[in-house]
Amino acid sequence: MEEQEHIRWMREAVHEARKAEALAEVPIGAVIVRNGEIIARGYNVRETTHDPAGHAEMIAIRQAGEHLKAWRLLGCTLYVTLEPCPMCAGAIVQSRIERVVYGTADPKAGCAGTLMNLLQDDRFNHRAEVIRGVLEEECSSLLTDFFKKLRLRQ
Repeated sequence: MEEQEHIRWMREAVHEARKAEALAEVPIGAVIVRNGEIIARGYNVRETTHDPAGHAEMIAIRQAGEHLKAWRLLGCTLYVTLEPCPMCAGAIVQSRIERVVYGTADPKAGCAGTLMNLLQDDRFNHRAEVIRGVLEEECSSLLTDFFKKLRLRQ
C-alpha cells in the first residue's frame, strides 16, 4: 500500500480523534478500511460512557464486525492515532485484522512494538502487519496539547 494512502486514512483517524477532544476525551481516533473504503470509525469515549473498553479501536472493531456481519475482519486495515494498548492489541489479534497503521508510539501501554508486540507474537495464531509513525508529529501533538490544556485547567 502506498504511503499517500496511509496518510489519507490516518487523516480520517485524526478527524475521529478531534471528535473525542470536543467531548473532553483523550483525543484518539481510529478508522478501519477495507477495499479502499472506510467501513468503521471510532474515537475514545471512556469518560463519557464510563466504559473502560471505550477505546477508539474497540469501537471501530465492533462497528466493522457489524458492517461485515462477521467477527473475522479479513482484509481490513486499522488506522489509529496512538499505538494500541494490550486490550486493543488483543482485540486486533482476535478479529484477524490484517494490518495496523498507527501514528505515535505509546511509551506507557504500547503493545505494537513499544513495550511488547502482541500483534506479531509467533505464539498467537494470527499476526498483523504493523506500520508505525504515519503522521506521527500531528498525532503526538494532539495528545501533548490535550494534556497541556488539561493541566492548565486544573
